[in-house]
Amino acid sequence: MGRRPNGASSIYKGADGYWHGRVTVGTRDDGRPDRRHVRGKTEAVVTRKVRDLERERDTGTVRKVGQKWTVATWLTHWLETIAAPSVRETTMVGYRAAVNKHLIPGIGAHRLEKLEPEHLERLYAKMIRTGSAPGTAHQTHRTIKTALNVAVRRGHLVRNVAQLAKAPRLNEQEIEPFTVEEAQRLLAVAATQRNGVRFALALALGLRKGEALGLKWRRIDLDKGLLRTPKQLQRYRWQHGCDNPHDCGARLHKTEPCPPDCHRHQRACPPPCSPSCERHASKCPQRHSGGLKEVDVKSRAGRRAVGIPTPLVDALRAHREAQAREREVAAQIWEQGDWVFTRAPAKSSGDAEECQWAGAVAGVMAGSGGDVGDPGGA
Repeated sequence: MGRRPNGASSIYKGADGYWHGRVTVGTRDDGRPDRRHVRGKTEAVVTRKVRDLERERDTGTVRKVGQKWTVATWLTHWLETIAAPSVRETTMVGYRAAVNKHLIPGIGAHRLEKLEPEHLERLYAKMIRTGSAPGTAHQTHRTIKTALNVAVRRGHLVRNVAQLAKAPRLNEQEIEPFTVEEAQRLLAVAATQRNGVRFALALALGLRKGEALGLKWRRIDLDKGLLRTPKQLQRYRWQHGCDNPHDCGARLHKTEPCPPDCHRHQRACPPPCSPSCERHASKCPQRHSGGLKEVDVKSRAGRRAVGIPTPLVDALRAHREAQAREREVAAQIWEQGDWVFTRAPAKSSGDAEECQWAGAVAGVMAGSGGDVGDPGGA
């Protein structure tokens, strides 16, 4: 029998009594042949494994050699190293909730390549059974599908099982807009609130919360009745600035699960912190990179000039005059920023006024049957 050519597959019985097979599937990063090894008790078993490897090689679906990922380690790596630098902070909030509250506690111990669609479907069912909204389960599904897509593109997986898993069913709720009477009542309440014109703008022009809070006077032309919203405010997550994030947040670590009759959390109780938890950065004395930040709006349409109705132009003029009086009283403690909506007496507006507005709206809408939703939304 002639000599096999270099790179050809081989099957042989070893001194250990097992059958072995070796298949060259490509080239490693260092230039050496990537030769895979399989083992079995019989020649037939090893032959089948060799043929499977050859088929994967020929179709380009061989799993990349390297770190043996678990679902937990891959999701953690994807979240903090791949996703965090490239997506908005608001997107990261959803990703972190799905990964840390649901995916890692539910399926994190599985080897990444051993994960099956049924694992995901059982997780979604359990989430809904234990009180999570279908929308939360669906967000978890979208998150794992996005993370596994990256693993496939990098050769850590040969298929994305989340694309095979059946996503949780969403009950689409039809949005009921305010009636003319309800809108008039809301505008009447807004007129009595400090920064109330912010909510009138949101209602009339469809500004998102961050777009309204991000308005600056230089982007509003009251003479022409136009405004632009190229920027918006978003709240970013704080990062530890200390040398030992785990010890820094030690007093805030959750070490035990909630009792079965827990009434502290309205939704599913969060799991205990991991032994290496480095969260709770908002309480770090040297925290950085968090808080409200001015960022670009998502779409080109959001950057266009929008006409302001005449009554709102008048309301904005009155608001600017009131703000000028506040600035005069505040004197040197006023923080210059050209913001249209500010806290009293400084900085961009925040949660306290949001609560006052929500309380006022709740009083107006009581018994109306309307859905207030986000007071800063359209």
